[in-house]
Amino acid sequence: MADRGIIFNINKYAVNDGPGIRTTIFLKGCPLNCQWCHNPESRDSSIEIPAKENLKKLLNLPLSETKNAIGRTVTSEELIKEILKDIVFYEESGGGVTFSGGEPMMQPEFLMNMLKKCKEKGIQTAIDTSGYATTDSYKKIAEYTDLFLFDLKLADNKEHIKYTGVPNRLIHKNLLELNTLGKQIRIRIPLIPGITDTDKNLSEIITLIRPLKNISNIDVLPFNELIDGKYSRLEKNLSLNELKMQSEEELKKISGKFDGLGYEVSIRG
Repeated sequence: MADRGIIFNINKYAVNDGPGIRTTIFLKGCPLNCQWCHNPESRDSSIEIPAKENLKKLLNLPLSETKNAIGRTVTSEELIKEILKDIVFYEESGGGVTFSGGEPMMQPEFLMNMLKKCKEKGIQTAIDTSGYATTDSYKKIAEYTDLFLFDLKLADNKEHIKYTGVPNRLIHKNLLELNTLGKQIRIRIPLIPGITDTDKNLSEIITLIRPLKNISNIDVLPFNELIDGKYSRLEKNLSLNELKMQSEEELKKISGKFDGLGYEVSIRG
C-alpha cells in the first residue's frame, strides 16, 4: 500500500465539503480536462515548477521541497498527524476529513491508506470525486468512506466528452454502484453558464438520480468568474472566457428545480 502521495493544498476548517467542520486534503492529478476547471493546478499528477518566482506566495500554496513548486510529496504518517491536530473540531461539529483534488481516485493506494488511518482514529471520511475511475476502485474504498461528494456535470454523453474530454458512462455506472452498496451520496452540480445550468441538462440529471435511494443532498455550485486570475498566474489557458456567475435569483430558480424530490438542496454546498 502506497505510503506517499502528492498533494497541493490542505484546507482547514472547511464547511462546504461535507458535514461539520472539516479538513480538506487536495490530491494532485485528474483524468478530466474540464474547460471550466477551478483547480487547474490539480490536473497534472506530478509536482509542477511554474516560471513565475512569486507564484507560490500569490496562490498561498503549501511549502514544498522544491522551490516555487505546485504540489509536494507527503507520507501517510505526516498527513494523519496534520489531520489529528483538529480532531476536537470534528468531534464537536460532526465533521471529519474530505479528500478532494483533482481526482483523489488517481492515487488509489495512497487514498486507501489514508482512509484506513482516519477510520482507525474514528474520523469521519468523505471523498469528493468526479466519478471517473474504475468501479473496482470504488468498491475497494467504499468500506472506509462514509460519504461520497459525487460530481455530476453533463448528463448527455457527447456534451460531456466535448467539455470534459471523457465520456460519462463510467461515471453513471459508478454512481449506480455506490447507491447499490448503500453508501451515502451527496450530488454536486457545478453550474457553468449556458453549459451545465440549462433546463435540459438539469432535467436529465434529475431523471438520472430520481430512482436512487441513497442520495441525501444536492449542492448547486455557482460558477466562479474570478478563476481568470488564477489561470493567468499559473500561466495556463482558460478555454471558457467572459462567463458570469449566476445571480442569486437565478441560483434560487435552479435550486427550486429539485424541490419536492426529497433532497436537501443547498447553494454553494
